Amino acid sequence: MATILAFAGSNSSTSINFELIKFTASLLQEHTVQLLNMAYFPFPMYSIDQEKEKGFSNSLVELMNDMKKSDGLLISVNEHNGNPSAYFKNLIDWLSRLERKFLQDKTVLLMSTSGGRRGGQGALEIVERTLPRFGTAEILTFSLPDFNANFDSDKGIVHPELAKAHKEKVAEFLSKL
Repeated sequence: MATILAFAGSNSSTSINFELIKFTASLLQEHTVQLLNMAYFPFPMYSIDQEKEKGFSNSLVELMNDMKKSDGLLISVNEHNGNPSAYFKNLIDWLSRLERKFLQDKTVLLMSTSGGRRGGQGALEIVERTLPRFGTAEILTFSLPDFNANFDSDKGIVHPELAKAHKEKVAEFLSKL
């Protein structure tokens, strides 16, 4: 049984990426999944002055410890103007200052969704290129386009081909833990 940390890269209380994370986490009943709603994790905008004056918050240190204890991570990143959100970039900045290789030897299932046809692929591609700097062992990706047409809060992913691709990616992720 694996221990998995799951969260969206969004601090929005109505995050569709968090909906995707919750659904994916619900499929992992044989494993221990810690599901975090980042709307409850406010971090100030990173600056060296902020770090020097106030140091690292308890929430950040706890998040780092949870990452270290996990066998793998589920992360779904949201997209703002083709890029990861400022919130997610800020989170990476804080974590990397606390410990540069904060994802050392971790396998990550990196996902994204959006209301558009590309499913947040711009943000997904940027984050996929960025995470290896922080020590990831392996990154698997999945993008869910047109969230409102392809996802139902009761049923999950309703498009058959996308549901199959998601299921396969989750199985591959689990096989690497």
